[in-house]
Amino acid sequence: MMNKLMASACVSVSLLAATSLAQAGDHKDMHPGVWADDQSVSSGTVTAKKVMADENGWLVVHRTNEDMKPGPVVGHAPLKKGKNKDVAAILTEDVKPGDHLMLMVHSEEGGMKTGVFEYTLGAKEDGPIKMDGKLVQKVITAE
Repeated sequence: MMNKLMASACVSVSLLAATSLAQAGDHKDMHPGVWADDQSVSSGTVTAKKVMADENGWLVVHRTNEDMKPGPVVGHAPLKKGKNKDVAAILTEDVKPGDHLMLMVHSEEGGMKTGVFEYTLGAKEDGPIKMDGKLVQKVITAE
């Protein structure tokens, strides 16, 4: 009886430890970020594998070039707070292979209408989110 009780306690402690380690591993990915790779744009979309957002908002696709500053918006997709997987933004302009695209997290804050993307370059409505003074973004190359 004592051996069964000890074995059960060991299993319980092991499960708790494994759960804690898994949550700790997930926690490091809880900061806002964009995970995406270079990809074909022939379908008229750009997809981020994963986007972490602190609040509801937008994945916004900006053109960029060698200076790596955000340029005009060429697509966007809604984001929910937390982990978003396989976020596809429909491109609103032609993008050619070799073009650089900046996939950036924008807020839902400051706009007049919730759920409507209102940002224009430099505006405060639905503007970019910064973490430690840096834009939350990932630059990819269209293929």
